[in-house]
Amino acid sequence: MSREAGRRTGRRPGTSGAREHILAAAKSAFADNGYERTTIRGVAREADVDPALVHHYFGNKRQLFVDAMALPANPAEIIEGLIATVEPENLGDRMIRFMLGVWDNEEDRAPLVAIVRTAMSDDQAAAMVREFATKEIIGRIVKAARSDNQELRATLLGSQVFGLLIMRYIIKLEPLASADPETVARAIGPTFQRYLTGPIDQASIGASRT
Repeated sequence: MSREAGRRTGRRPGTSGAREHILAAAKSAFADNGYERTTIRGVAREADVDPALVHHYFGNKRQLFVDAMALPANPAEIIEGLIATVEPENLGDRMIRFMLGVWDNEEDRAPLVAIVRTAMSDDQAAAMVREFATKEIIGRIVKAARSDNQELRATLLGSQVFGLLIMRYIIKLEPLASADPETVARAIGPTFQRYLTGPIDQASIGASRT
């Protein structure tokens, strides 16, 4: 019997090592295919388990990504709670304060910094980070703000989010790197809010690119 035939007729049961096999397969799949193209079924096939077992351990692709990347929490779920309880005109302030609360904890920040460092030098990793952030985090916040030009707003907001992460925690540009969180929140929160709900002259931006 061929190895492929064996894979089709007998999947690995839910043993103690199955979760680790799934995580290893998921990490490889996200790195190779990006977030959008990775599927639960594809990860299950690579890990040689039934897709139901992946759902059993992780629930959905979003949580699978979080666990495979060793993130301290599922940011998308936290964002869902945020947008459910905050009015659009206050999203910018709450968003920056939430991020600083997570990122200023070195243990929580370390996995994200590692991913972003890799993304800065690897196109596939960059695509993975971009797709997850756009679909599961920034895109949800922009949609909750209920403004026009949502795609443009998402990219502008993303530039601020990742710019802050890189400058404060990776490059450690002073005095931003050592500024207290309240100072940073008050300075950047209004910019976040402007990108979410403020006027955006898309025609002018488009003209500047020609």
